[in-house]
Amino acid sequence: MIVYAQPKSTFLKDAFNNSIHTKILTALQNKLGRSVGESEIASWRNSMQFMSQILSDHDIPDESNIAIEFNVPGTAKRIDLIICGRDGNHRDMAVIVELKQWSKVSRTDKDAIVSTRFGRGEIETLHPSYQAWSYAALIYDFNETVRKEEIQLQPCAYLHNLDDASVIKHPHYQSHLDQAPCFISTEAQALRGFLKHHIQYGDVSQILERIENGKLRPSKNLADALSSMIAGNPEFVMIDDQKLVFETAIDLATHASEDKHTVLIVKGGPGTGKSVVAVNLLTHLTGLGLVTQYISRNAAPRAVYSAKLKGSMKKSHIDNMFKGSGSFTEAPRCAFDALLVDEAHRLNEKSGLYSNLGENQVKELIYASKFTIFFLDEDQQVTLKDIGSEGEIRRWAGELGADVYQTELNSQFRCNGSDGYIAFLDHALGIRETANTTVSAAEYDFGVSDDPTELHNWVREKNSDANKARMVAGYCWDWQSKKDPTAIDISFKEFSYEAQWNLTKDGSLWLVADESVDQVGCIHTCQGLEVDYIGVIIGPDLLVRNGHIITNARARSRMDASIKGYVKLEKESPEEARAHADRIIKNTYRTLLSRGQKGCRIFTDDPETRTYFNSISNLEQ
Repeated sequence: MIVYAQPKSTFLKDAFNNSIHTKILTALQNKLGRSVGESEIASWRNSMQFMSQILSDHDIPDESNIAIEFNVPGTAKRIDLIICGRDGNHRDMAVIVELKQWSKVSRTDKDAIVSTRFGRGEIETLHPSYQAWSYAALIYDFNETVRKEEIQLQPCAYLHNLDDASVIKHPHYQSHLDQAPCFISTEAQALRGFLKHHIQYGDVSQILERIENGKLRPSKNLADALSSMIAGNPEFVMIDDQKLVFETAIDLATHASEDKHTVLIVKGGPGTGKSVVAVNLLTHLTGLGLVTQYISRNAAPRAVYSAKLKGSMKKSHIDNMFKGSGSFTEAPRCAFDALLVDEAHRLNEKSGLYSNLGENQVKELIYASKFTIFFLDEDQQVTLKDIGSEGEIRRWAGELGADVYQTELNSQFRCNGSDGYIAFLDHALGIRETANTTVSAAEYDFGVSDDPTELHNWVREKNSDANKARMVAGYCWDWQSKKDPTAIDISFKEFSYEAQWNLTKDGSLWLVADESVDQVGCIHTCQGLEVDYIGVIIGPDLLVRNGHIITNARARSRMDASIKGYVKLEKESPEEARAHADRIIKNTYRTLLSRGQKGCRIFTDDPETRTYFNSISNLEQ
């Protein structure tokens, strides 16, 4: 999606009349239904004036087209400015310009990372050349029209307030400068020459429109790309905070020693790339000769990853790379160079089949490694036993004398790259109040079905393309088919709908098993994984009454281990028990509703709850 798109001549008029920033804001509000802060508006006003001066040259055709705030497909990231036209060989060309208002910048020893001052002080961030290149790479990767029709993409960066090039063009960053040249305040003429070289003729073939409306390549799935990633191939372009976390982790891991444990806490919501970064780190750190393992409390991701790697490496090698969180109860101190703990919010206190081994999984993971990284989203804690939290990690890090660092992942890649959809879920489920009280079709394909059969048929239809659509539900029905393969588990007689839970034979591989689209999965078989489309049955454990979310742990199946111990806790401390259960139930549905990369449909047989979700979904812009 492009927020502002005009010919160069119109852009120059808007900039000259000092109305460019208001036109961008109005377009953003009309297309996305939201606004931005004063600082971003001021940056438009400032940067676009500089760009208008650069573009005020007759050799850059008036018929070239300017796009401002282009949304990178599959993400919430926006490109500052794109100039479209044709080069000297009459090839279709799109020049991507990353604009920065920095006046000072410092070098770091990390790849593609610099340090500069923002409102909250000096922080590390991406080198603008890498940032511009990564956006171009993502467009090329996602947009089939760009690739097949050979639209050339040329990234660059313009730091119009920076007077000293010694840091930004330091040899340490040369590989990124080679891919996307960087221009500072005194190089306006050089930038103009760069643009004149690449844009010599006007945009007569609707390049902008073709890019914006281009056919998108099916989204990459981590599990499908895993084998290639383990082999060292860069399947995913890490952008912005992902690259920063990756380089920070490498720096900490390579400098860690047995003298003192090092811990990195990485917070990130659904779809922010926690698992992608973890697997990339697994490959890179192993390649550096560091003894590294990927850790997950949930068995489903490990089972799926192992299945995807089968045939490409020995089973013993796979088993050594991917471990459960309960495998370290007797591990010696610093036995590993690095442990990458994915879904750390799911860690338990005790380990073993009967929860009778070890002292605390957080403590044992820190103790067993020189460097331990915890990927964390406390809003995905879905059982009463889940103890993984920032407070718990910091407590044990303090006990063991570890140095603790913390960073965040914010870039949204799942749910059509919509940060707004995740915020909508938080508000809709009563987890926290946000400004996103509704969700629009422009942000994410979300809807409500009035019939479970209709919902399941929608999932089957979506699944026919690539076997990447599934049905899931809250665990409110007993798993009777576990012992009797002919038994029906989930039934809505008034809708003539019957279904079974995921088959025992599929186990943790249910999400990728052939024909499993006919069954219904639960939180235990899909957390940490993703599909293109997800259908969610909301059970009687979550209802809406008078606009308020009401949860009921006793509506959960007695077979659900997520709330094991609830009855006892309720007798001892009713308020505490209900508060814990309320959070678990809401987190469960938040997790289920965010498994789809492209779309989600829900069904509930409760009319008032269905009316509530209908009223806040699928609003057209």
